[in-house]
Amino acid sequence: MSEFLLGDGRGERRRKRRVAALLGTALITSACNLIEPNVPPDRLPRYEPDKVHPRVALVLGSGGPRGFAHIGVLKALEDEGIHPDLIVGSSVGAMVGALYAAGYDARSLERMAYDINLFDFLEVSMIWGGPASGRAVQAYVNKAVGGRTIEQLKTRFAAVATRLPDRKLVIFNRGDIGLAVRASGASPGEFQVVKFGGQQYIDGDEASPVPIHVARMLGARVVIAVDVSAFAGDTPPNVPQEWIDKDARRARQVRAEAPEADVMIHPDIGYYAGHDDEYRRRVIGIAERFAREEMPKVKAAIARADAGGAQALSARTPEADTSR
Repeated sequence: MSEFLLGDGRGERRRKRRVAALLGTALITSACNLIEPNVPPDRLPRYEPDKVHPRVALVLGSGGPRGFAHIGVLKALEDEGIHPDLIVGSSVGAMVGALYAAGYDARSLERMAYDINLFDFLEVSMIWGGPASGRAVQAYVNKAVGGRTIEQLKTRFAAVATRLPDRKLVIFNRGDIGLAVRASGASPGEFQVVKFGGQQYIDGDEASPVPIHVARMLGARVVIAVDVSAFAGDTPPNVPQEWIDKDARRARQVRAEAPEADVMIHPDIGYYAGHDDEYRRRVIGIAERFAREEMPKVKAAIARADAGGAQALSARTPEADTSR
């Protein structure tokens, strides 16, 4: 017993040292995230109309950690040789979409998903329960894409955000990728409002969780949309009413835009989201299997569009104040 107690004391001291070391690492990492990146005016995210209309657009919806499921859908599309000409993303969909548009294939994204260290996104404010600035997200994305701007990506890309105070949907298809993704994912309560160009932005999820309408307005002939939100029927008892209300709001918004999609891929990945390795692998696998089942619909939609010929569509200027 005395040996056990002595060992327990040493173990406790070692545990405290490990905790202190982890906290020190977290503080150092978060201190690096205190510096606001200096984005020159000509790199600020903005909208500019494109003359060429995309054949196939892929729309990736919001969902926080649920967004790992987007990678499973991308794997299924790649294996069938389907590569979008335009990617539109909201919130986490903007992050995954930006990396895919930069040239990472689905399996590279899968490896990145398993290797992500959450400490890299830690900020001092988060340690004390406050909202994050999102600077770490901006830095991560810009590093991953090699400092390129949106217009320099291999595949056309657009991120959506919600402008304050009028809550208008805005589109960014030019400028700093990391800052556009940061604005698109600035979820109220979790992230601070993102400010640039004299405007304020929050999560694109607030205005359009799955921005199908944007893909159509940008001229896409075929729209494949991915919704990773939870199914209402999966809602457990006794969850906070705030969650139920937010889910209902999202569902209404998605339903309003869904008729404009040729194919809607909505895998059932469960209600609760997570961050650990097991969760990431599980939702990627579920989404991949479900997306493979939907491939006949995707191929049929593309075939119909091709049979109709490359008739140019009149791209409409988005109804939001797109240029900031």
